[in-house]
Amino acid sequence: MAKGKKTGGRTKGTPNKSTSEIKALAQAHGAEAIKSLVAIMKNAESDASKVAAIKELLDRGYGKATQTHANDSENPLPPLYYMGVPILTDDADTDDQRPNVQSH
Repeated sequence: MAKGKKTGGRTKGTPNKSTSEIKALAQAHGAEAIKSLVAIMKNAESDASKVAAIKELLDRGYGKATQTHANDSENPLPPLYYMGVPILTDDADTDDQRPNVQSH
């Protein structure tokens, strides 16, 4: 998206009329949905179901975790390592940084 003044669309803070009714209906069942997620977290036989319920509860209570992308210059990804040795990335300029991995 181009930087500068925004043209068209809703002004910031204006509610979306097309989804406001659906959002209100969903919020009416919020407490029951949370109770169901807690029940799944406590009673599910599958660990995957428990983890999914826990993740949903945490996302709603604390917000989703931020994700860093490779092209994000403000929050670059940490370097990759293999067996404690840094792995070459695109910005590396010598081959001597590659890990010496020998099979037995």
